[in-house]
Amino acid sequence: MPRATILTASSYRRMPWKNGGGETVEIAISPEGAALSEFDWRISMATVATDGPFSIFPGIDRTLSILDGEGMSLAIDGRAPVLLTQESAPLAFPADVAVSATLKSGPITDLNVMTRRGGLWHRVERVVVDGEVTFGGASGTLLVFCHRGAVNLTWPDGEVSLGEGDTLLLQDATGISLEMDGQALCYLITMDAA
Repeated sequence: MPRATILTASSYRRMPWKNGGGETVEIAISPEGAALSEFDWRISMATVATDGPFSIFPGIDRTLSILDGEGMSLAIDGRAPVLLTQESAPLAFPADVAVSATLKSGPITDLNVMTRRGGLWHRVERVVVDGEVTFGGASGTLLVFCHRGAVNLTWPDGEVSLGEGDTLLLQDATGISLEMDGQALCYLITMDAA
């Protein structure tokens, strides 16, 4: 049976970036309280106010989504820059290669999902909820981050309402179906053993 935890926006932990260049709002980390060098997975938000390099996280895969702002271009491992905006699909890339960010026009806020390579995999989906949406076949761990609006979530043996900035963490969620109802922009994060 899934174990549900509601994470409210007011409970998130603020901390400096690994490279000292800004601040991160940590939504959730596993194991709880793990150091940046020891986590299995980590979900966070960061405001990027200047161009520059990303922190390097050895052995980590990451996916980035733009939550607010005009967007930013990422030059990943020497490849041509990719422009990410609020409308872009979440972008997955290794966190242990050289990545440089160039802001399009002013600061942005991003959603950052990281998992330890070889132990876990993850997927991030941007979902616009306008009425009722069904999400089927969840993996071991499922997080629903409500970025804008409000959403009611229902699954076998559970129900919760999320406001703007809140997150549902469902563990042992393999195979469950999740009903989403409301007017919201959400990010669905699924994780499981590799």
